[in-house]
Amino acid sequence: MSKTVLIADDEPNIVVSLEYLLRRGGYNVVVARDGEEALQSMARFRPDLILLDVMLPLKSGYEVCQKIRQIPEWHGTRIIMLTAKGRETEVSKGLALGADAYITKPFSTRELLAQIRSQLGEAD
Repeated sequence: MSKTVLIADDEPNIVVSLEYLLRRGGYNVVVARDGEEALQSMARFRPDLILLDVMLPLKSGYEVCQKIRQIPEWHGTRIIMLTAKGRETEVSKGLALGADAYITKPFSTRELLAQIRSQLGEAD
């Protein structure tokens, strides 16, 4: 059974390329374009993993991450923060709020897929 990945990003070019990459990799993909929509999608689809941008409209990625970690039924969802905000304090904040990994943009698609597989417990 295919794993489901939620892409929470408001940048159309990034969403299109991630969606293509993930579908080609055999994943089901759900897209949310703001923080509120990301939380609604979490409730509806219970994705296995979320690629979460920090700078989202309505609720930041940090707020979304914190909310996901507050809901026991969602604890199994892996969170990869995928953002242009790469200062050490921002990385530390994302990890402290419960992100499983933090990748800065621009990113290598090969490294991103390897991190997704690793987070989902899949062999390379």
